[in-house]
Amino acid sequence: MKRDTSAALWREANRILVGGVNSPVRAFKAVGGEPFFAASGSGPRIRDVDGNDYIDYVLSWGPLVMGHAHPHVVEAVTAAMRLGSSFGISTEAEIRLAQRVMRHFPAIEKIRFVNSGTEAVMSAIRLARGFTGADLVVKVAGCYHGHMDGLLVRAGSGLTTLGQPDSQGVPQAYTRCTLVVPYNDLEAVREVFTAYGDDVACLIVEPVAGNMGVVLPEPGYLEGVRELTRSAGALLIFDEVMTGFRAGMGGAQARYNVTPDLTVLGKVIGGGLPVGGYGGSAEIMDMLSPLGPVYQAGTLSGNPLAMAAGLATLDALEQPGVFERIENAMTVLARGLGDIARSAGIPVYQTQAGSMACLFFNERPVRNYEDATASDTSRYAAFFRGMLERGVYFAPSQFEACFMSAAHTSAEIDQTLEAARHAFQVLAQVRGSDDIL
Repeated sequence: MKRDTSAALWREANRILVGGVNSPVRAFKAVGGEPFFAASGSGPRIRDVDGNDYIDYVLSWGPLVMGHAHPHVVEAVTAAMRLGSSFGISTEAEIRLAQRVMRHFPAIEKIRFVNSGTEAVMSAIRLARGFTGADLVVKVAGCYHGHMDGLLVRAGSGLTTLGQPDSQGVPQAYTRCTLVVPYNDLEAVREVFTAYGDDVACLIVEPVAGNMGVVLPEPGYLEGVRELTRSAGALLIFDEVMTGFRAGMGGAQARYNVTPDLTVLGKVIGGGLPVGGYGGSAEIMDMLSPLGPVYQAGTLSGNPLAMAAGLATLDALEQPGVFERIENAMTVLARGLGDIARSAGIPVYQTQAGSMACLFFNERPVRNYEDATASDTSRYAAFFRGMLERGVYFAPSQFEACFMSAAHTSAEIDQTLEAARHAFQVLAQVRGSDDIL
């Protein structure tokens, strides 16, 4: 594929944008080569500025569960824009989207919309501290909750991709309030609460980890975390920014039947526009201003364009059989990729939760951050480049999820699996080289 226009834009971007990007993983540092520049998207495909088409399994990192430029979403956002992009005062759409979210997440009695997952997490933790009167936060190694200072400790996602366990510019005073435990390790959680007890405000976790690759909770893990936090008087926060309407229509909490105190959402509920939200019981949420002493505000929070996109997306996703078809398509793709890899002699470990999945280039099961980071990232990079050259766009990092949409059909999946056969054949022939493809 020729990418002359993308190459020219990449040179220009590097002169005026930091690292050429506005979010680090877009720079393709973990997989090598130069990134392409997107021009348009339609259904399951994305087109770059050079006219190359790719089957897209990144889907804006998860929000586009109905595919690119879904007609109902486009119509809804266009109609909202004609009426005004932002008012700085409430609109009916905020109420309607809140009701729609709460229909699927019964643990949420009240919700507050914000503009990103990071902002939602930051606000939920402030609320947990205000409600409990405690300061310490327990997070899980490899789970990423946005770039807020207090949680950039053993974080996943882009930080894992860049090989950074934390970030410069984060004062130690912030991280002293954060305690880190391994994923799928109940004994570590128990030890933290034994040692710190009443000083812990909350434990925050991705119930299905999605930012060190997709790592599933082992049987009893989430239930045990729920019991331990409740016994200690700490709040349990589920970060379902990624898993909300992905692991299931009611998120991972419905899939595993574990109810948190606070839920953080994003991505799908904005239909591709910037949005975040956090909610829980009325008792906890009423601690927020203007009712309570915990302050949080935002000029563009609940903006009508994001509300319209979220409502249109959920309208489409709620149609009978739609979510099940997306999940089934993800299963076909994931199993197919695994079978092809193993038949080529390439060891892989597969995970899936609803419409998100991961193919770890790893000989052993992946149950936590340490296992995930033991994956063969150079082999994944070669696989990524090979698939991209054959018109298939997976995440430019081993430590991210693969997403499916309602727009992907058997034709796209068949084309993907055929490309994978060629890519894995080459991987099998040239093992261990950074220039495999």
